[in-house]
Amino acid sequence: MAESVITSYFPSQVVSDDEKQTIEYGLKVARAIEHEWFHIDRGSNKYRTNHNNFHKLRLYARGEQSIQKYKDELSINGDLSYLNLDWKPVPIIPKFVDIVVNGIAERTFDIKAYSQDPYGVGKRTEYMENILEDMMTKDYKSLVASQTGIDLYKSDIETLPETQEELDLHMQLTYKQAVEIAEEQALNVLLEGNKYELTKKRFYYDLTVLGIGAVKTSFNTSEGVVVNYVDPVDLVYSYTESPYFDDIYYVGEVKSIPINELIKQFPSLTVSELEDITKNKSHNKSNFNTGQSSPENDNNKVQVLYFNYKTYMNQVYKIKQTGTGADKAIEKNDKFNPPKSLDGSFERIAKKIEVLYDGAIIIGTDKVLKWELSKNMMRPKSDFTKVKMNYSIVAPRMYRGRIESLVGRVTGFADMIQLTHLKLQQVMSRMVPDGIYLDADGLAEIDLGNGTNYNPQEALNMFFQTGSIIGRSFTSDGDMNPGKVPIQEIQSGNGGAKMQSLIGTYNYYLQMIRDVTGLNEARDATTPDKNALVGVQKLAAANSNTATRHILQAGLFLTQDTAEALSLRISDILEYSPTKDAFIQQIGAHNVGTLEDLKELHLYDFGIFLELMPDEEEKAMLENNIQMALQQQLIELADAIDLREIKNIKLANQLLKIRRAKKLAKDQQMQQQNIQAQAQANAQTQQMAAQMETQKEQAKTSAQGQLESLKANLDSQKMLQEAEIKKQLMQIEFNYNMQLRSIDAEAKKTNEKEKEDRKDERTKIQATQQSEMIDQRNSGKPPKNFESSGNDILGGGFDLGSFDPR
Repeated sequence: MAESVITSYFPSQVVSDDEKQTIEYGLKVARAIEHEWFHIDRGSNKYRTNHNNFHKLRLYARGEQSIQKYKDELSINGDLSYLNLDWKPVPIIPKFVDIVVNGIAERTFDIKAYSQDPYGVGKRTEYMENILEDMMTKDYKSLVASQTGIDLYKSDIETLPETQEELDLHMQLTYKQAVEIAEEQALNVLLEGNKYELTKKRFYYDLTVLGIGAVKTSFNTSEGVVVNYVDPVDLVYSYTESPYFDDIYYVGEVKSIPINELIKQFPSLTVSELEDITKNKSHNKSNFNTGQSSPENDNNKVQVLYFNYKTYMNQVYKIKQTGTGADKAIEKNDKFNPPKSLDGSFERIAKKIEVLYDGAIIIGTDKVLKWELSKNMMRPKSDFTKVKMNYSIVAPRMYRGRIESLVGRVTGFADMIQLTHLKLQQVMSRMVPDGIYLDADGLAEIDLGNGTNYNPQEALNMFFQTGSIIGRSFTSDGDMNPGKVPIQEIQSGNGGAKMQSLIGTYNYYLQMIRDVTGLNEARDATTPDKNALVGVQKLAAANSNTATRHILQAGLFLTQDTAEALSLRISDILEYSPTKDAFIQQIGAHNVGTLEDLKELHLYDFGIFLELMPDEEEKAMLENNIQMALQQQLIELADAIDLREIKNIKLANQLLKIRRAKKLAKDQQMQQQNIQAQAQANAQTQQMAAQMETQKEQAKTSAQGQLESLKANLDSQKMLQEAEIKKQLMQIEFNYNMQLRSIDAEAKKTNEKEKEDRKDERTKIQATQQSEMIDQRNSGKPPKNFESSGNDILGGGFDLGSFDPR
């Protein structure tokens, strides 16, 4: 259906470039866009339908949806007089929207620029080839450096990779050209200057609520590059089935512009034209400006459609051969047809390139405010025939032009929750407390014994205060008393079952929202299961993140596409903008070394990539791997520090593998070195032992010789000493002998003398005895004992008995 519209209403693109530049052609394009989106005569107004749908989704996302449908559901023929309910919607959806938007907005990223022009690629290739050369000739260059002191290395030997895998990782992590750094800084400065963080939060909200997000980049000589948020409600675009809108040929947005601002933007408007615009705005029924359901009805504002229209143009050149034989190219229009010359010195060369036309029209009128060939069109330097739209749009869940959003999935369940909430209010309003049944006749039969009877008030007071009552089983006549229990409680508990049923229904639809969106309890940590393990909860949270990853990826696409547009716009700043010097100085404030590179930045072609920062779960997994490697001593502390500084988890894990392998190889090398050192130490020990043994033997021999010599000396000295001693002994012996001889001689002399004296004594004794004997014989005396009894002999009664023990 959309294709038939395009075929029927848009002007032909197979016309001359001059015709495409006319206001009439621009008016045809604007009318075609207006007919496709705003035409009231058609069965449906596409713009109004989108506007209403997006408005409804935003109200649901704010918890401010219309309550008329709920009133219609509960009313009886429109009558609500018997209902006294709080109709305010239950804000369930805003909670889930905030969980998604705030969670995604916290994910940060780095913009990476990759030089892909021939010069940048050649420079990168040369650097890589130098490293490969150093890797292959490492032993030779190290030998030359050690022997001659000449350093032949073309790269740093300390960071030289050892394997191809390590080289690839080195090129991704370490190598960065100065111009790439300058480009990244330029992009960051532009994004910060345009407060892109605020824009990013707004389009993430749109992606969650509406299912579509858009950003616009533009350039003007006064402000430079401008990044603006685009409300999807105001967008118009050609039919597409691509979620990235890469095949659209027109795109625009509707803005409500005050008359005074309109004059500033288009100063060529005359007074009569302004009066005609105001008059048509007020009275023309076909004017879209008269049917707005805007909260403000300002007659001083008009609805202006700003749009880009993509078509093609012919670049025609006349090639003329000069007298010197050279070719000269002269630009011509597409109607140029060189004349037939005899010498054939003229030639026509043409190629078709895409171009953009900028247009602006007041909706509902034929007043074209602007139609011109776009200035500073963004063209990829790899293909100058292509042109890039000023708008970056993405709708990740679009099918055949229909856009689905996260909020759109759950509006029905939110309605059921609201109805359940209203039903709960109804049940609560109709619930009554438990009552009391009092039998007055039963009380009349009770005699208190003091001449008085029960009255109802006293009975109630006693029941409420003590819980006790007095009753009679028989009446005063002796009959059975049917009112023997005069007070009974009335139970009214049917409302509790209804409330429990409604609460179960409420929780059911709430769980349906969780199931449909994938935002489980682990994502928002509202009611985590106390029995669930931490790992299970983390797995549930990770699954919930996976359910909304398409929103994150869509936002990253918008950011990357915007960064690519800014990269192309930087050339315009450096070539045309009067803010060029201030822009360069602003970037140079971050890195003065990039100033020279910035001057030639527009000559390079860059590929822009986004490096998403890891989330807490990914950081925890990486940290767990690092801790395990540290505990097993597979990496060193310096490796762990390097790994934590890498923001790309995949590259960090690759580096962890490489560092682990290098650590193992280093440990094996150290182990081998230790073995060799131990073997050398053992050999040295054995050699030293042999040397010690030899020295020992030599020392022993020397000592033995010295000992023998000493012995000989000692023997000699001993012999001398013995001879001396013997001599002394002989002298002493001689002296002793001489003394002995002298003593012997003296003794002999004494002995001889004693012998002579004794002989003389005996002779005397014998002479005496003989004399006495003669006298005895002569005198006749008795025999006489000649034994001595004096002290000089042992006679006289002395014996050894005196020495016996007593």
